[in-house]
Amino acid sequence: MSSEADRSRLRISDADRAATAERLRIALDEGRLDLTEYDDRVRSAYAATTYGELEPITADLPPVTVPAVKEPAAPVERQKWLNEWREWLGGAVIMIAIWGTTSLVSGSLHAFWPAIPLGIWAAVLLAGALGNKEKDA
Repeated sequence: MSSEADRSRLRISDADRAATAERLRIALDEGRLDLTEYDDRVRSAYAATTYGELEPITADLPPVTVPAVKEPAAPVERQKWLNEWREWLGGAVIMIAIWGTTSLVSGSLHAFWPAIPLGIWAAVLLAGALGNKEKDA
């Protein structure tokens, strides 16, 4: 006896019946089955006891294609925004270190020049974030 013939005589589980019913529901949603045919096939699926009875119920249906799951845009945008601010903070540390070192070496505090580039950079980041929120609305 072949393994295919052996499989057709094996008893199925409730999970097998439910999976077949779900496949039929998808086929109904896709327009491959009308409501009457769907109802008949679901009844047959839940009445089936072996793979030999269950498999022909969906044999004429193509396999289900699962669409690629896209990451939601909001977390991606939030991560991008956090990365931009992390870069700003890195730049701030470097500029403040340069300002502090030059002030220390000269023996007097210089004007706090990092405020100008950091302020402009922060304004650009905020404008970009606010512009994205207006587009989403």
